[in-house]
Amino acid sequence: MKQAVVGAIALMASTVTVQAAETVPGDVDYGEYGEVQQSLTGAPGDSEAGREVVSNRALGNCVACHAAEALVDVPWHGEIGPVLDGAGSRWSEAELRGIVANAKMMFEGTMMPAFYKTEGFTRAGDAYTGDPAPEDLPPILTAQQVEDVVAYLMTLTDE
Repeated sequence: MKQAVVGAIALMASTVTVQAAETVPGDVDYGEYGEVQQSLTGAPGDSEAGREVVSNRALGNCVACHAAEALVDVPWHGEIGPVLDGAGSRWSEAELRGIVANAKMMFEGTMMPAFYKTEGFTRAGDAYTGDPAPEDLPPILTAQQVEDVVAYLMTLTDE
């Protein structure tokens, strides 16, 4: 009986998946060229959810600056950012994660906003009052949304 209980506990322990804690914006580890090797969530991104973030003007609004053949159903693509077609072939997953989290770490002077940053720049104020926001504002995208966008961009290959 004792062996059966010990065996059952060992089996349960081996099937439990430990998920890493979410990396907060200030703790993101950028590489020498702006790449981010480690997932911000410890969980894989969902490419379908990433497509929603990329194409939705209320979320990432990537289409305000970027165009992509895969997003032909989304109107009003921008022309100031690079075309997203082939992004998964041009950049590695770590590079794409770095670009989405904070493109300025990789491309100095870029107009692309830092989607996963909360400090080190001037943030929006409190509506049209001219006053600062009443509390710290969250990043534009959550860590999971960044991972979802990266998963989606990895599907946009030249193959």
